[in-house]
Amino acid sequence: MGVLNVTPDSFSDGGQHATVQAAVAHAHRMVEEGVDIIDIGGESTRPGASPVPAEEEMARVVPVLQALRNLPVPISIDTSEPALMRAALDLGAAIINDVRSLRRPGALDVARSSPDCGVVLMHMSGEPATMQREPYYANVVGEVLDWLAQRRDSVVAAGVTAARIALDPGFGFGKTQGHNRQLLAGLDRLQALGHPVFVGLSRKSTLGELTGRAVTNRLPASLAAALIAAQHGARIIRVHDVAATRDVIAVWQAFAADRHDLGVAS
Repeated sequence: MGVLNVTPDSFSDGGQHATVQAAVAHAHRMVEEGVDIIDIGGESTRPGASPVPAEEEMARVVPVLQALRNLPVPISIDTSEPALMRAALDLGAAIINDVRSLRRPGALDVARSSPDCGVVLMHMSGEPATMQREPYYANVVGEVLDWLAQRRDSVVAAGVTAARIALDPGFGFGKTQGHNRQLLAGLDRLQALGHPVFVGLSRKSTLGELTGRAVTNRLPASLAAALIAAQHGARIIRVHDVAATRDVIAVWQAFAADRHDLGVAS
């Protein structure tokens, strides 16, 4: 999944694709690089970010969606705003990717009334403006899995079929570097919930803390994180660097296939 932020203030690429022309060019570049899904967002959810008024988020995103209606890959809408979810689905979007897991009033109604769209439910402790203020878990892997299972159950009980749901542990959303590392190490356990596992680690601050690298120099760390996630069951990997990530995954998949053909145990 390739990231297309049409925001002025996202942590990594804020302002780079904030015009319709720049956003469209970047979308087509990602298609050329082999992207499978493009995730379009108009609200930064970086740590410390303030909420964006719905009208402003709509104004940023809808013109881009209109310009990309004929894109040859599915579009995901990265939003918690029900009105934008509805507008995006009407314009052909295939997935709702909601960091707040359809908890805003009206969001669940949109997902329930759109039976063909996929839904990504993500764990977040608090809100972006406050989520990194001393987050605490007694057992981060167990608590995140329990929360996702409960939220999944609520969404399914409300009328969204389970087959439409992917689950995201929410790396960096109310977690310390240690929490993020534990979640990555325990990612296999998330598969037990029976849904595609969705991971977003690309360029995040936890990788900067591990490597000492600025956000513009986190490609090697991002590729390592993507590969580890794929090896441990992630089915959707949200990235800024599509071509490089595809190369890494392709080499790993070829290696794994050769080991299988040789009868070597994983």
